[in-house]
Amino acid sequence: METADDAGVYQLTEDTALVQTVDFITPPVDDPFVFGQVAAANALSDVYAMGGKPLTALNLVGFPSHDLPLAVLERIIAGALSKVHEAGAVLAGGHSTEDEEPKFGLSVTGVVHPKRIWRNSTAQVGDKLILTKPLGSGVLFNANRKALVSPGALEQCLRIITTLNRAPAETLQAFPVHACTDITGFGLAGHVYEMAKGATLTFRLNMAHLPVMDEALDMYRRGITTGVNASNRELVGTQARFISELPEWHREIVFDPQTSGGLMVALPADHVARALQALHHAGVEAARVVGEVLPLGSALVEFV
Repeated sequence: METADDAGVYQLTEDTALVQTVDFITPPVDDPFVFGQVAAANALSDVYAMGGKPLTALNLVGFPSHDLPLAVLERIIAGALSKVHEAGAVLAGGHSTEDEEPKFGLSVTGVVHPKRIWRNSTAQVGDKLILTKPLGSGVLFNANRKALVSPGALEQCLRIITTLNRAPAETLQAFPVHACTDITGFGLAGHVYEMAKGATLTFRLNMAHLPVMDEALDMYRRGITTGVNASNRELVGTQARFISELPEWHREIVFDPQTSGGLMVALPADHVARALQALHHAGVEAARVVGEVLPLGSALVEFV
């Protein structure tokens, strides 16, 4: 709890521990099937971020049954089920309540070897930082409500956030991962801040190397933002320092709240080239080195 790790881990035997997490969201899109897919990928991600393998999932449902037909709920669950099966897990039931707005997510249980747990707080000086998905889903969803996002950019965004973090998690099992988290609601800055604070080190990220979804920066340039950017900026406060001379609208991308974002992984520098090659070979095309871990400086997070 003290380092805000992504999931709880409970050791059962010398070689088996449970990984447990729960998450649910409101609809980022109108399509109920896609909503279910996004919510499931988002919930499953925390097990992958701990180095675990999902086994079972339970539905968490809030649904306005007097306002929407049950066929909508069936499509939401069908979308989620498609991702649960893709993860190699099973859907074992769940619970529903009446709610004014649809809400959906999963409680997920997985397994991990107790000696192979990935923590978010154990990066080491000299590590390189790999990010596996582009940023920008938060602002794109808000801009889409104003009909400002092109169909192509929205399609790309949905393809990215419905993609499980299974491939990078399984690929990186072959490498000595020092630390890992997934980038979600606190944005890149918030989650990297948690990693740096836990390790008492400075994380330096290169703004030019950050992968960004199509049209996301343009939306910030046009004045679109999210209701969470301000609180994410407040979370890191003075512990996030911008060294690069970028306009304010460009800086907002690091505070953009992600849904089903990528993994941020700290690896020893001499393993990074092979890890990137393996990730790209596994289809994780967006994966790239975005920064490095340094001795503690005047700020926990530096953007250069």
